Amino acid sequence: MAHISRIRTLLADPSIERVESVQSLWSGYGEIIRCRSQLNNRRIIVKSINFESPQSHPRGWNTNASHNRKTHSYQVELAFYKHYAAQTNEHCRVPQLLAIDETKRNTLLVMEDLDESGLIVRCEDADWQTLQVAIRWLAHFHATFMHCDGQTLWPIGSYWHLATRQDELNAMPASPFKTYAQDIDDALNSAQFKTFVHGDAKFANLCFHHDKQRVAAVDFQYVGTGSGVKDLAYLVGSGLREPQLKEYEARILEEYLTQIRQAFAHYNKEIDFERFEAETRFLYPVAWADFYRFLLGWNPKSWKIGPYMDAISHQGLASLNKKS
Repeated sequence: MAHISRIRTLLADPSIERVESVQSLWSGYGEIIRCRSQLNNRRIIVKSINFESPQSHPRGWNTNASHNRKTHSYQVELAFYKHYAAQTNEHCRVPQLLAIDETKRNTLLVMEDLDESGLIVRCEDADWQTLQVAIRWLAHFHATFMHCDGQTLWPIGSYWHLATRQDELNAMPASPFKTYAQDIDDALNSAQFKTFVHGDAKFANLCFHHDKQRVAAVDFQYVGTGSGVKDLAYLVGSGLREPQLKEYEARILEEYLTQIRQAFAHYNKEIDFERFEAETRFLYPVAWADFYRFLLGWNPKSWKIGPYMDAISHQGLASLNKKS
């Protein structure tokens, strides 16, 4: 009830009532709740974040490094909504920020309820139509923030990047992806065309309209600078099963390049597209290798690991060795 009192004060709305708990935050850092304003006849979403260390982790990674990464991720999300979210639009939609209330132990992030705009569909498995819509969101997001410095965000976007995953690296069995982990990381971090990467662009964090033509993204805890191919490889690798990966393989990167070329034009971004395309094509399999490296240390039994990921990751590793 204490949260409700704070929300009422924040929004100057005494009619707000809690409706339901939507979900718990990963590793016990709080919860997401849905509230309703009788006065304004609308619902809102509140992300209640606790900054004290929880006692458990779903996969046993209950370390100081894990806790520090997680708490910083919530600070990054707050910074994104405070300073950058207003620059997005209907092509790369995010929830509208309504209010933030920060205390030492708990923070409330109050946002619009996307369900009220018809963005009610959550897709566990992608088909080509939903994948196209998701890729379009990525392309517009990446075009919008191309060459932005991202102060107050992660200096390297994505939740699996090497600097924050040394525990997982040490847990990896010997493999070329462990041997060359730093080379993979260096190649991605040396990209010329850096933008904001969402950092956790999986289908669980995408809210589709019931017409399946529009989408919004949530969960910006790992947003930061980097090559957009990191989002693309992760989106595909975490949203498609083996048969779809093979079926859509020839179309995925072409779709992204087509969409982002159109997005650059839409936002009047002056980009050397020939150089951008060359870098994108080179780094795309490297981004797969980077995510593969993470999974091999974090959860080597993940369903995401399969023949396609192994093959394209080795392709990325081979291209690095060839270039060097």
